[in-house]
Order: sequence, then C-alpha cells, then structure tokens
Amino acid sequence: MSDLLKIGTHNGQFHCDEVLACYMLRQLPTYKNSPIVRTRDPAELDKCDIVVDVGGVYDASKNRFDHHQRSFTETFSTIDPTRPWNIKLSSAGLIYVHFGKQIIEQILLKHSIIDEKLVDVLYDKMYEQFVREIDAIDNGVEIAENKKYDITTNLSSRVSYFNPAWNQENLDENIQFNLALDYVGKEFEDKIKYYALVWWPARTYVEKAINERFNLDDSGAIIRLEIPVPWKSHLFALEKDLNIPDSEIKYVISLDRVSQTYRIICVPINENSFINRLSLPSEWCGLRDEELSTKSAIQGCIFVHANGFIGGNKTFEGALEMLQKSLELNNIKKRKL
Repeated sequence: MSDLLKIGTHNGQFHCDEVLACYMLRQLPTYKNSPIVRTRDPAELDKCDIVVDVGGVYDASKNRFDHHQRSFTETFSTIDPTRPWNIKLSSAGLIYVHFGKQIIEQILLKHSIIDEKLVDVLYDKMYEQFVREIDAIDNGVEIAENKKYDITTNLSSRVSYFNPAWNQENLDENIQFNLALDYVGKEFEDKIKYYALVWWPARTYVEKAINERFNLDDSGAIIRLEIPVPWKSHLFALEKDLNIPDSEIKYVISLDRVSQTYRIICVPINENSFINRLSLPSEWCGLRDEELSTKSAIQGCIFVHANGFIGGNKTFEGALEMLQKSLELNNIKKRKL
C-alpha cells in the first residue's frame, strides 16, 4: 500500500464532481488502486500525489486541481481554445480536460477496443453529454434562463443521497463515498460503452442513408434507415462533413422492429430541440388508422402525433407516400444532384 500513489480530496459532504474526478483518476495505470485520502488538513494533502477539489490551488504541473478559489475562471475553452465549451470547470472537468483521452483509452481497452479516432470522438462526446452537466451543476450554472421545470434525477442529485443524512446515525462517511464512487463510475463507463459499441457504429448506416437519399425522392429531403439506429447526432455531424445544405434533410423513415411497421420522424432543428425542420401536416395531427388514411388519402396509416413530429404507416411505401405528400403540401421543390 505504501508504494501506491495517493489521491487527495476533502472530507465532509461530497459532491458528484470530486467523486467522478477520483473515479477517473483510478482508471489510469498511474493511480490504479490508489488510496483516496479525504481530509482538509494541508499537511496531509501535501503528502498526496494528486489533489482534487480542495487546497485552493489549480496547477496541473503540481497535480493540484481545485476550482473553488476566487481567482479560478478556467473553462474547457480557456485551457484548450480548439474546444467550444465555456462553462466554468469543476474538479471533474479539470481532471477530464487534462487526462480525459487517457481515461477513455483505458476504459475502451477493457473492452478490447483500440481506436485512436474513436478516443478523439468520445473525448468531445463525453464532455458535452456527461461531464459538462456535472461542471455546470457544481458551479451553479442554470440549464436555461426561464425554466419550466426542474430536473431532479440527474447524476449530481443521485450522488447527494449517498451522503449521510442529518437523522442517520452510524453511517461511515468514507464507506458512503466509496459507494458513490462505484455508482458514478458505472454510469460513466456505461456511457462510454454505449457510445463505443452502439452509437459510433451507427454512423456508417446513417451515412449510407444520406448518400442514397435521392433514390427515395428527388428533393433529397428524406432518408431511410434500414435498421433503427441512433441517428440524430450523426446526421448533423455528417451534414457538415458532406457539405449538405442546412435543413435539406427533413424526414427519416425507420423500421420499427417490434411491430414491423414504419416510423416517420421529423428532423429537429438541432440535436436537442423539440422544434422540427418541417412538421407533418397539421390536418393529420392527432389522427389514427382509418380516419388518418381517409384524411390523407394514403393507405395503411397508423398515426400522426398531435405535435406532428412523428407518425407511422404499415408499409414502407405508405410511409414514403406520407412524407412525399407532406413535402408537396409544403411546396418543397424537387431537385436533382
């Protein structure tokens, strides 16, 4: 044990950021199995090889990663100007910015994945979709100016429940910290596994669908996914990579494996928006089955959601006809390559 490098963080109430920071460090060969020393005693922290979320110092050259001092204003973009994110970093973000690629590489190796490009892709993806949220919550950054509801089931909230409550006796704080460490670590690793094994391989199918879109309709506004894959983020990224005009692709047809029917889905204006580039016709919204088939004059209709962002048809041909008629009703002009 004495030969192992020590990770230092504060004792007392813990938060998601230092829990995640400690978990991430332990993924590195340097700190694998390192004891975590939880203290605010400067003399004890000085004995640690790396310190997170305590100590009042941010100095990567000295392995000190606190973000609470008044002088601290670092964001991902100030440390790495090639990145766009400008939310103030927590201890989790600091460790991620400095060690994130090595951490992801080590987790992928557990699953026998060696892929340098994927490491680079996931480095951005995991910050944007995982670590950034923790940075924001820890630093009190609201998700929106005018919130219509609160999100109370996020990872940071769930970690807080591991802290001993005021009316709970005989709960060991360090045991609870380690339980939170395992909990956060599983969620972090599961996210990486999903992106590596499910999300990233889908890109090939989305690119194929985009390249073949003019075979479906001369407008180029419809793509077909032969199997249901996660497509939104890939579509937006590929549009940029392939220089496809903004908003040209408006609809997706995807097979529903359970019912063996076809879903028609409106492409949103961005990955996280509920606003569509082009919604399904308002006169179809909220209708189902025969009523919808009669109204649209298209056989096999199943439904169109009341908000017009999704619908269904029993056959691929029927789904395609629904989307072509929607384009026609909206005066979307056809064009050839």
